Amino acid sequence: MDQTQAIRTILDHCRTVAVVGLSPKPHRDSYQVARYMQAQGWRIVPVNPNANGEILGERVYPSLREAAQHARIELVNCFRNSADIPPIVEEAIAIGAQAVWMQLGVEHAAAADRARAAGLAVVQNRCLKIDHAARTRA
Repeated sequence: MDQTQAIRTILDHCRTVAVVGLSPKPHRDSYQVARYMQAQGWRIVPVNPNANGEILGERVYPSLREAAQHARIELVNCFRNSADIPPIVEEAIAIGAQAVWMQLGVEHAAAADRARAAGLAVVQNRCLKIDHAARTRA
């Protein structure tokens, strides 16, 4: 599946997104994107081992594995450095996620190949908010 098809599949079928690296700071991109997706009716599952309590009214989890014990995660949205992506992809595969989305500036070819080989849709170096808004306007 090419990236255009992956974007279409994700936007058509995913509604629960684990946001890895979601910051509790409203000025951060991760917060802005998550807040937008939440406003569009998506369930946000914050994943950040350095945050506690809640972000955007949702409980924060230290890992994808722990989050998956409390919610069926369809999409894993990554706000982490490219070098941090391989273990996130492995967790996404392990929890049965349908897709991995790497935000603007985040790419990892080997991890993307691994995710695709496991049957996940993969998007790299794109913004979920921008692509969703563009599709909504179309």
